[in-house]
Amino acid sequence: MNATDPRIERLLVMLDDLDADVDETIDLADELAATGDPSLLPHLEAGLDRALTDRNFYAREVLGGMIGTIGGPDTLPLLVRASAVDLGDDQDGLATEIADLVTADPKKARTLLQPLLTDDDLTVVNRADWALRFAG
Repeated sequence: MNATDPRIERLLVMLDDLDADVDETIDLADELAATGDPSLLPHLEAGLDRALTDRNFYAREVLGGMIGTIGGPDTLPLLVRASAVDLGDDQDGLATEIADLVTADPKKARTLLQPLLTDDDLTVVNRADWALRFAG
């Protein structure tokens, strides 16, 4: 599979459509994430950026999980920054993804998240501090 896979665009459309079938959307997201194909990451990250701009917490949850699954701990700074945007949701899925990535490789997580502790955005600092608690 390559990054031009039409399923990516289909997923992004489904995430924006309030009438899209939730089970079908999740199944497609799971199918794409299960490929582990890193060439999908730029498209998923662009979708995540759009979700944040559009204040679409559902898309942030789904795309954040996919990005974490495919990209592993290297995606922690991106996910923590996305988590720092208040969209009025509980972020259970995204928080779990972040915690799982930190506990999977605490040393790498510390290396990646420590710089966020001096970010200009206090919310990013707080989210990074929270995530680092899972590093032990």
